[in-house]
Amino acid sequence: MPISGVLETVLYAQDLNAARQFYETVLGLECIIQEPDRHVFFRCGNQVVLIFDPRATTQAPRTGSLPVPTHGATGAGHICFRADSEEIATWRYRLEQAGILIESDFEWPQGGRSIYFRDPAGNSVEFAEPRIWGLD
Repeated sequence: MPISGVLETVLYAQDLNAARQFYETVLGLECIIQEPDRHVFFRCGNQVVLIFDPRATTQAPRTGSLPVPTHGATGAGHICFRADSEEIATWRYRLEQAGILIESDFEWPQGGRSIYFRDPAGNSVEFAEPRIWGLD
C-alpha cells in the first residue's frame, strides 16, 4: 500500500519558549499544543510540526501518560517548507525584516530556488520550490 504523505515532522529545541516565539511570530504557524518543558506543536497546512525538548523525550513515559517510545536527537535538524518563487521572495523579505540571517539563497541545477536560515535552536530551516524534487 503506498504512503500518502508525511503527517508530522519533528525538530528538537531545549528552549521551547524561543521556539514557540519563532515559529508562531516569525513563521506564522498556529500553536495547537504546548506542554512546558516537553513540547510545542504547530499546525502547518494539513501537517503538524512538532518541537520537543530532547532532554524530556529521552525519558521513559510517566505513569498514566501516553505510551510514546523515547526518542530524541542532538545537533541541528532540518525542515523544509514548500513555497513558490513569489512566496520565497516574500519570505526572504519578511525574515530579513525580522533580523533573521539568510544563510543561503540559490537556484538548484535541476531548477527551483531555496533559501536557508536558522531557528533559535540552530535547526536549519528552508523554503524551497517543490520542483527541486521534481514535484509540482
